[in-house]
Amino acid sequence: MSHSSTQGAGAAIALKRCLRYLLPISAFVLAGCAAAPEHASQQSSSRHAGSSLLSKNRADPLGAYLASRDFINSSEATGASAMASTALDMLGIKYRFGGGTPSSGFDCSGLVTYAARKSLGLKLPRRSADMAGEGESVTRDELQEGDLVFFNTRGHRFSHVGIYLGDQKFVHAPRTGSVVRVESMDVAYWSQRYNGARRLASNTQQASSSAQRLHSAR
Repeated sequence: MSHSSTQGAGAAIALKRCLRYLLPISAFVLAGCAAAPEHASQQSSSRHAGSSLLSKNRADPLGAYLASRDFINSSEATGASAMASTALDMLGIKYRFGGGTPSSGFDCSGLVTYAARKSLGLKLPRRSADMAGEGESVTRDELQEGDLVFFNTRGHRFSHVGIYLGDQKFVHAPRTGSVVRVESMDVAYWSQRYNGARRLASNTQQASSSAQRLHSAR
């Protein structure tokens, strides 16, 4: 055999050995490339979900907090609590002047009349100023969940209404371009414009029953 033939045979043997080691490595590399798009897609989906949650929390931090704490449970609530819970079920629904249903959107009085009708079977006046004549007046330190809270936002009394939740929080439909949300009455804007509160008949009965139970316990 010639020297050139010997070199050719040696090269062929070396090539086979290289291929034996390279094939598993190339398969591993290709498998990694195939999995990469799926992994990237999962990361993208997670980032999108995180961004959406962050955006929601920034837009309505109190509403997002209450929702995350299972505060909303209108099916189990009763009386004035049911009214507050029904309104909380509407968190995030767009404001619409003259609106009174979830599909159309709500203005401030539309949200209150909807919640009262659905949870208590009460038919309230459509205007917030007229609602201010319903039930009985209560002071701020007497507020209970389900009481109606009124504000002067248009230069005249009782031009805005919401539903009290407790801990100086209330749910309402604020204004055009916004959504139903929870806010604090301790914020300067609302504190300075607070006009008073009314307790509806069902809430008055509930408060009276609670007082009677407390008196009996003594």
